[in-house]
Amino acid sequence: MDDYGKPNQAGPATRERPTLKTIAYMTGLGITTVSRALKDAPDIGAETKERVRLVARQLGYQPNRAGVRLRTGKTNVIALVLSIDQELMGFSSQMMQGISEVLAGTQYHLVLTPHSFEKDPMVPVRYILDTGSADGVILSRIEPEDARVRLMDERQLPFVTHGRTDMGITHAFHDFDNEAYTYQAVEKLVSLGRRRIALLAPNPKLAFQIHSRIGFERGLSDFNATEVSMGRVTSETSLEDIRAHTERLLRGTQPPDGIISISGSATVAMIAGIEASGCKLGKEVDLVSKQSAEFLNWIRPEIYTVNEDIRQSGRQLAKSLLARIDGVAPELLQSIGNPVWSERP
Repeated sequence: MDDYGKPNQAGPATRERPTLKTIAYMTGLGITTVSRALKDAPDIGAETKERVRLVARQLGYQPNRAGVRLRTGKTNVIALVLSIDQELMGFSSQMMQGISEVLAGTQYHLVLTPHSFEKDPMVPVRYILDTGSADGVILSRIEPEDARVRLMDERQLPFVTHGRTDMGITHAFHDFDNEAYTYQAVEKLVSLGRRRIALLAPNPKLAFQIHSRIGFERGLSDFNATEVSMGRVTSETSLEDIRAHTERLLRGTQPPDGIISISGSATVAMIAGIEASGCKLGKEVDLVSKQSAEFLNWIRPEIYTVNEDIRQSGRQLAKSLLARIDGVAPELLQSIGNPVWSERP
């Protein structure tokens, strides 16, 4: 732009970012009129709005978020705090896709804040709170006593969790009914004649590990089955170690004849371990697995699978967070998804 606000004739490499002033110059309108037209103000005519929007699109205009924040106190940003730990089944991409589908019709933009739970999980949350870089936050990998939830609640920044806490704080959440899943999985395996059942459960620190164990133990009791311990191996153990442990377990003197997996990614490693032991799925051992995408039955139709729709979870989390930002009470924004058993090929 020159000193009079007119576009320079420089090439694309040196062209500055278009502003409201640029659009005003191109349309012959005042800056205030342009701004109100882009906000769909009722006192601006439809023809003027369309002309302003057309020029804005042609110029590639995007609102300056810093300016928006100064004027309104809002960032128009939703932060998704998501683990970057190992996964194979597309959990992160499906979650982001579901959230983005809801935000597409709003002024909000999704910003991914990745982190590893091997490090301090409070770091990304403190950063968001201290910098005021988001209007709302979506948290995953929830613990029963989650320090992040306590801090977010104290600082009164709208948030929603993928999972439930047990700490006396009422907050918005969407969860999957892992208790029902493991109970139904035990029932399925017993119906197939299996009695010695192993559960590959989540990390003990996570809230859904408790739900998984409750359903599993209730199922063992109700259907007269016994547990074969997985020891310290969880769904977050390295895939190579899961494979090796599964092989050792099935080569043992009292191997399981049924296995329940909480993770589709871990199931892939367990299949390799089963085959390395010389056992065959559907003969010496049956396997029930949760999955976040229709994938496992493509490679091994012998597996019994239950779907957790992560994309739908993302949609629900986004809707709940927008409602929290608008002031809806958190107790009205709590939902739990039910297990859906896949049709076997």
